[in-house]
Amino acid sequence: MTATVIDGKQIAQQTRAEAATGALALRTSTGVIAHLAAVLVGEDPASAVYVRNKRVACENAGFKSTLHRLPASTGQAELLTLVQALNADSDVHGILVQLPLPKGIDTSLILDAILPSKDVDGFHPENVGLMQQGRPRFLPCTPAGVMRMLEVSGIETAGKHAVVIGRSDIVGKPMAALLAQKGADATVTICHSRTRDIGAFCREADILVAALGIPRFVQGDWIKPGAVVIDVGINRVGDKLMGDVDYLPAAEVASAITPVPGGVGPMTIAMLLANTLQAAIKLAGSHGR
Repeated sequence: MTATVIDGKQIAQQTRAEAATGALALRTSTGVIAHLAAVLVGEDPASAVYVRNKRVACENAGFKSTLHRLPASTGQAELLTLVQALNADSDVHGILVQLPLPKGIDTSLILDAILPSKDVDGFHPENVGLMQQGRPRFLPCTPAGVMRMLEVSGIETAGKHAVVIGRSDIVGKPMAALLAQKGADATVTICHSRTRDIGAFCREADILVAALGIPRFVQGDWIKPGAVVIDVGINRVGDKLMGDVDYLPAAEVASAITPVPGGVGPMTIAMLLANTLQAAIKLAGSHGR
């Protein structure tokens, strides 16, 4: 068996096109231009690339994009002041604080300070709670992107055993929650660094989501024949990007698999646009425009 490759670039392109159509309709009917404000603190090269890609995607979709660059020496109080100013700016619909933040800044404090109605990353505790209850305001972008990929690819989740490797607040936990929600209806197991015999759990997975950040951690012989493998990891090893799954042997066993790069990564930015558009539509509606 050779796995079908799930093309994240193509699905992301469709999602961005839908966001662009929605943004045009919003602008035409209300005059409101969907606006994402990004905050980048310090000079982390990977963060700079991510922010640039998000900005290009916004502009290509007809969104307004503003970047606030702050030096690594920025203090917590100064960053909080900026976030509060963006909260108060009715022209800004989505706020994204690029992670990681420099040492000495309390990440949770900063993310919690973002208005839930502008938290287009879906990290605020209020938005996490709404997601857990099955009535989300915004879905976290990467897990939402994975769900979109499964849907567009016609991959059934109901009644399937999904194994999620990783328990981060950004991917692992919300990914497990979305797969278990009514409508998705998967039976979900979460594995992590303290899981004993993790390979045994993986071999039982109909859908395996790897999101732990260790290159080629998931071995080919961990894959159940016919399983769907979603590789969320993006790891730079030398001059190459690779995922958390040992791709070639896994692709020989799986029925479908996401590549790295070109799999889940493009979906994260596409879903960020979808969330920002949703925030802009809600704000326009609340102002009676």
